[in-house]
Amino acid sequence: MPRVPKPLASFWERYEPKWSISPDWVAERLQVSQLVEEVTPLDHDAPQKEGHTRFVCMSDTHSRKLQIEVPAGDVLLHAGDMTKIGQPGEFVQFSKLMQSLPHKYKVVIPGNHELGLDPTAGRGATYNMAGGKRDECLKSITDCIFLEDHWVKINGIKIYGSPWQPEFAAWAYNLDRGVPLQKVWEKIPDDTDVLMTHGPPIRHGDLCNSGLRAGCVDLMRTIQTRVHPKYHVFGHIHEDPGMTSDGETYYINASTCNRQYRAVQDCIVFDLPNGPFEQELEMGPKEEIEFPGLTTEPELK
Repeated sequence: MPRVPKPLASFWERYEPKWSISPDWVAERLQVSQLVEEVTPLDHDAPQKEGHTRFVCMSDTHSRKLQIEVPAGDVLLHAGDMTKIGQPGEFVQFSKLMQSLPHKYKVVIPGNHELGLDPTAGRGATYNMAGGKRDECLKSITDCIFLEDHWVKINGIKIYGSPWQPEFAAWAYNLDRGVPLQKVWEKIPDDTDVLMTHGPPIRHGDLCNSGLRAGCVDLMRTIQTRVHPKYHVFGHIHEDPGMTSDGETYYINASTCNRQYRAVQDCIVFDLPNGPFEQELEMGPKEEIEFPGLTTEPELK
């Protein structure tokens, strides 16, 4: 008789704060209690059912020339790292790419290479907000729906996007594992259908060439105990692309660039039935993103 897996949330009933900073330790224990099923994505030419929205997923294009064909669909999802280092001109170039694609809606989040958007990024000191570049960079992002801890509904399907990931060198949108990331994930609405983050959760699309796991423990805990999205789309780890499932959520590492930064990895496509809606496009509140540790108060002299 096949083993029937326990509800996913039960694994987290014994959660302790030390788990947050021990991704490889958690991954080993998840391997015993939870399945990771490899999933064959929808064929790019598969017929689209009536009353469904087709999503096309990509990520980590890094201002590279695409060596793939981007399939048709209703909504393009780009999960961050649209640039090399996030300078204004790179966002102009990215916007031209978005403009060239036929999808009616393009939903985009930043990633750790978008240094010009994050005033707290260590390597971004010369062209971040402190240098007056964030506003210029934001103005350069056009022809898409840009999400930074915000949501949008398209055809009644709620999409939430967040750029944060566990500390990764001195790049952008970095937070320490544990409480700082937990506070970010607490903002994800319970009724999210499609979750977009730049970084992966633990054990899905997060395996680095080193053999270590880059995924976020608390992101997975949030997904499996509260949010339960239908799809989670991310990138960041170029060498572990593809689609997996835990039996409840589908996880998509949509990285377009491979480990050698060549944009050769195919987009991943999925369909979702439309939800009830009166407006085809509904934007959530555009609240200002919070950058932990940043003060806007003038320094005392």
